[in-house]
Amino acid sequence: MTSGLSCLLISPAFPGLVDFTAGLFSYEAKRFGNAAIGHLQVMQTTVRQMKATAGPNFTANLLKSKDINLEMPFLRKTNDFYNQVPYFSDMEHWGVEDYWATPVELVASLGGDCEDYAIAKYMTLKEIGVPVERLRITYVRAINIGETHMVLAYYPTPDADPWILDNLIPDIKRGSARTDLVPVYSFNDDDLWLANGTARKGGATTVRLWRDVIDKMEKESKL
Repeated sequence: MTSGLSCLLISPAFPGLVDFTAGLFSYEAKRFGNAAIGHLQVMQTTVRQMKATAGPNFTANLLKSKDINLEMPFLRKTNDFYNQVPYFSDMEHWGVEDYWATPVELVASLGGDCEDYAIAKYMTLKEIGVPVERLRITYVRAINIGETHMVLAYYPTPDADPWILDNLIPDIKRGSARTDLVPVYSFNDDDLWLANGTARKGGATTVRLWRDVIDKMEKESKL
């Protein structure tokens, strides 16, 4: 994992997760074996079902509501789905020290690590209509395991105590309850925040490996 704040790049729009093509299935099957097709079909069906359940007015309803019960079922479903994917270090799985996989790569290869889970959860919740300003991919120090780590934080309001979607534990807990995690920085499509709360605004900014993920997702959408 990297904390390369010096490599900030503009992020384009993200491709969707519900319109996989035959070309994509074929490509991933060549990379990871025929079982990848089945894995991706399950993913596609899961995201489609959540999107259908959320409905076309989900974003508007979410912005009006102060009831966490409206979005919590989708947070739990997303968290549980991707946490089923077996954990492997980047060196074990990809043969490199640091690799950020797309959601398709995570599921097709049936393996990934913390940043891959966080990215897939972010993309999925965005796909079903959760506003981007409520989502932050968050780089932390995980005290209990003595490693850098990545989670997805959900903020019902900008100043809220966020809900943390994590692969280390199955439950979604408030950030204040996760004393084992020390925030370093967080980001979404639009902004980047340092641990002290300072925001770097003014456009879609991100770190180098995040841009790599977006570039790969764009290529996946064209297969």
